[in-house]
Amino acid sequence: MRAKDIMTYPVHIVRQNASVESAAHLMTAHAVTALPVVDLEGLLVGMVSESDLLWHRVPSDATADALPHLDSDPSHRPGMVAEVMSAYPVVTAAEADVADVAEAMLEYDVRSMPVLDGCRIVGVISRRDILRAMVRSDATLVREVQHRLDDFGDGEPRWTATVEKGVAAVSGHYHNETERAIVEVLARTVPGVSAVELMALSGS
Repeated sequence: MRAKDIMTYPVHIVRQNASVESAAHLMTAHAVTALPVVDLEGLLVGMVSESDLLWHRVPSDATADALPHLDSDPSHRPGMVAEVMSAYPVVTAAEADVADVAEAMLEYDVRSMPVLDGCRIVGVISRRDILRAMVRSDATLVREVQHRLDDFGDGEPRWTATVEKGVAAVSGHYHNETERAIVEVLARTVPGVSAVELMALSGS
């Protein structure tokens, strides 16, 4: 499963020269906890989270320790996103394996990461996205896998899918290796499927 399979998109971004209030409104309106910050050319320059926005509005010793990159002067109330964002954000690629994304989130202690395709921001992936994908039931997964396989077979039940503990097993026949590979990819990209086993060799 890849980051692009479970990321949130279209992605909501905020300019670095936008007001703190507008960033807070954007987060509230779209029910997100962090936003990628871009410059005037649309290039990623940081991430701003609810914690970043709240710190100067509700300062405390605890938040000062947790967010040392912010100015601790309580008399200073930053007006722009650039003043409170976290620069040099941890990012991932659209094709990155979700397991690697989860490991990076834990290593760098971040809750969400921008997903890039080259230099272009194509989505955001959060811990919640990963958790939601991982806790889907086997019954839900088998329905999705079977639906994708039936669609690929033009509605004919050429393959039968079962799922146990997130592992999908597909039985059936394949006209060639290309068809076999497509079936595997279709099953593997269902969010929540951890592995795919093909139960038949190529053949007519």
